[in-house]
Amino acid sequence: MLETPEELDDLQQLLDRSAAGAGSHLRGIITDERRLSAVQLAGRLTGMRLLVAATVTADGRPLAGPVDGYFLHGTFWFSSGRNSVRMRHLAARPAVSATHLPGDELAVTVHGRAELCELRDAAGGELRQAMLDHYVPLQGPQFETWLDELDGVAARIAPEKMFTFAMG
Repeated sequence: MLETPEELDDLQQLLDRSAAGAGSHLRGIITDERRLSAVQLAGRLTGMRLLVAATVTADGRPLAGPVDGYFLHGTFWFSSGRNSVRMRHLAARPAVSATHLPGDELAVTVHGRAELCELRDAAGGELRQAMLDHYVPLQGPQFETWLDELDGVAARIAPEKMFTFAMG
């Protein structure tokens, strides 16, 4: 867990505002007992977490697909090639939504705007390190070489709304 007390406080305020502004249907599903606190959320979202990220095409159609997500300092980060369709969408239209849904017992959904930056600079280098921590044991040291040669861009989802759901 990398979050500072101030980041956890900001995250808790975001979670509370989001829940308070939800419609009655969503509030009926995500009851107070089923919400995670900021501390609980940060504790559960360590390491790589698959996200489904949705961007918007030039003609307004949604385009969703999987990304490797990392929860760093209270926000989701992901990366892709600079010329990928996803990053081109976000450069032109930064609206983004993403959901982490590992099963029916946990869901985290965020809606916000993508802030793009160089992959090597993302989260003060913490995104790169998180990627190395996950993939070097799986793929070997060549992953680091590939990552450093990749013309990659990172995206931080600056959250406007975030909802959590946890059973049990």
